[in-house]
Amino acid sequence: MSTMDDEKLNHARDETSTPTSDVSGSPAVLPQIIDKETQPSSPESPDNAQAVPEPKAEEEEWVTGFKLAVIVAAVTMAAFLMLLDVSIVATAIPRITSDFHSLTDIGWYGSAYLLANCSLQPMTGKIYSRFDSKICFMVFLGLFELGSLLSGVATSSKMFIVGRAVAGMGGSGIVNGGLTIVAKCIPMEKRGMYIGILMGIAQLGIMLGPLVGGALTEYASWRWCFYINLPAGGLVAIFVFFIQIPNHSGKSGTKTTLSSHLKSLDLFGFILFAPAAIMFLLALEWGGNTYRWDSAMVIGLFCGAAGTIVLFFIWESRIGDDAMIPLSMITRRIIASSCLTMLFTAACMITTSYYMAIYFQADKGVSPMLSGVYLLPSILTQMLFGVAAGGLVGRVGYYLPFVIVGTIMTSIGTGLISTLVSTSSTGKWVGYQVIAGVGRGLTLQMTKPILAIQNNLAPQDIPVGMSVLMFCQNMGAALFLSFAQTIFSTTLTHELPVFAPGINVHAVIAAGASNFREVVPAALLRGVLLAYDRAINRVFYLTAASAATGFVVCWGMGWKSVKKAKTVKPEA
Repeated sequence: MSTMDDEKLNHARDETSTPTSDVSGSPAVLPQIIDKETQPSSPESPDNAQAVPEPKAEEEEWVTGFKLAVIVAAVTMAAFLMLLDVSIVATAIPRITSDFHSLTDIGWYGSAYLLANCSLQPMTGKIYSRFDSKICFMVFLGLFELGSLLSGVATSSKMFIVGRAVAGMGGSGIVNGGLTIVAKCIPMEKRGMYIGILMGIAQLGIMLGPLVGGALTEYASWRWCFYINLPAGGLVAIFVFFIQIPNHSGKSGTKTTLSSHLKSLDLFGFILFAPAAIMFLLALEWGGNTYRWDSAMVIGLFCGAAGTIVLFFIWESRIGDDAMIPLSMITRRIIASSCLTMLFTAACMITTSYYMAIYFQADKGVSPMLSGVYLLPSILTQMLFGVAAGGLVGRVGYYLPFVIVGTIMTSIGTGLISTLVSTSSTGKWVGYQVIAGVGRGLTLQMTKPILAIQNNLAPQDIPVGMSVLMFCQNMGAALFLSFAQTIFSTTLTHELPVFAPGINVHAVIAAGASNFREVVPAALLRGVLLAYDRAINRVFYLTAASAATGFVVCWGMGWKSVKKAKTVKPEA
């Protein structure tokens, strides 16, 4: 009996020593050993191997198929409406001032929207990062629709200005929200094509705005420039409401209250930032127009903006990563480079679209509607190459080469545009627009900076990064449109007496770009056109410089691939 007991004891010892002795001979046993050693046992789960599939439960969820098509179409339509609203008012303003007898308020019709949009833009990122993205998007869309309704039914100039401000508040969160929703629905390696479609179609709003606004104002009423947003926006709201948006921000495990969310929004930072942005933009709006640049009002606004923004950055550095604009984020090379690339690319595109329309109406003498048609070479090539480049980024993996080539071609195209005069042939202004349009398309209409930021931020930080990027886009447009207006008006005022001696300068300027032929004698028309040539050329020098600066700053965006990293499977 003792011999049998010894044999049983030895057999038990052999069984317990088998895994370690057979590791080299039986590699398949290794995962079982690791699982047993790394996963604690519990009475509820005696078989620890069942815990292995847990990482799969944490895999990110993405939207596909018909639902994806619906959500991309919806947010694209919303972004298109918002950007259309930015430029559609330009051709409607003369008729609005006539109806309300409010020529002195003309500056507020554009700046009310811009001030509200830019001052609230950075806060939208914190809002999207703290609250449900679908609810936030619908709230901003609702504000935009309310502003459009108020503008359309306005019975006074003041009511119209309030409506434009409310629309600007809503518009501040639409593009940012659309990009945030796309980032939550589509994996990074496939995101380029969809963002290319979104931004490619949305940016058409800026280009088509003067054409659509001119047609509606001429054949219907200027109020339809705002009524048009209501049915389309309602359709967008219905589609977004019924689509479930995934949440990839992760769960902290602790419940958060509304008060804690509000505290995390950095409201004090917003209180400092908003007046700084407003004072700065007002100084640019009023300088050289309402007041002289060296007036106490303009200098005071610049000084107030500078002092407040210094306090803002001191406060932001104090609260760290909880700031409305975290300094640790914007001081990263890739983020800073992407934001600057966005600023200069947006400035070039929007300023070019505005002043190409002026070139066609003033130098070529065509109607506002036809000037929009003449912009089609730029619009179509920009959209075509934008969507194509977005798909190529997903295949190649790197966005920087497209930005480099795109900024080079944009610089060349806008440089060539700066040589156009009133007698330039159709082939020239078509060809030059095509070159610039291809360049902006390869830069993917500012989508490459979007991909760069989304590819280098954690999911919970993407909304804040997008808000900073959109702020740079809007601020770039505001800055360079102000610079362009100053260059244009100053050059025109100086050159009119040179090329058309004896001309009534104030009468020509007051008549506007499309009506000056009615007040200019036939003998002096050629000289006035030469003065317009010189003024518009100087503006395009500015846009070419903006595109060239975009080429310089884009190199910091880095060579990080958007393709999903391949995981190495353990050998069996």
